[in-house]
Amino acid sequence: MKPVINTADAPFRETVGAEGAFAAKFAPIGPAIGSVGLGCMVMAVQPGKKAFPFHVHHNSHELFIILEGSGVYRFGFETYPIKAGDILAAPAGKGVEMAHQIVNTGTVELKYLGVSDRPTTDVMEYPDSGKFQVVSRFDWANPAAGGVRYVGRTESAVDYFDGEK
Repeated sequence: MKPVINTADAPFRETVGAEGAFAAKFAPIGPAIGSVGLGCMVMAVQPGKKAFPFHVHHNSHELFIILEGSGVYRFGFETYPIKAGDILAAPAGKGVEMAHQIVNTGTVELKYLGVSDRPTTDVMEYPDSGKFQVVSRFDWANPAAGGVRYVGRTESAVDYFDGEK
């Protein structure tokens, strides 16, 4: 392990979802350079696409640094134009007020760094779709390693004692 990596050498993986509305390449570089308490990913998003749904973290604080390209930053009820050199805050919170999403509205690839404090447990809300996600000790780089990850909607909840004897 080297404590240095260049974003051009980052090991990218691709993700696509929601009939192509979400399409990005991402490279988790924090673990690759030995960072355990601070996460860092390089994201590359094609024009007209998004990497992630509009969401808010209850426990994770994030920061984004735009490296190349342009787009818009949805934050709460506002939308902000973004370009190379911009730094975006995404503090933990709840509800739509702290929800965020980066969208490539430009004509070239949008590349940015996402930095977070990597709590072991987090809850995410998705205001556009009414979903939530719970993760605890889940390894995004190695999902088979265990931990808990659940995506659902509150209307499908069961009673605390459901199924207990």
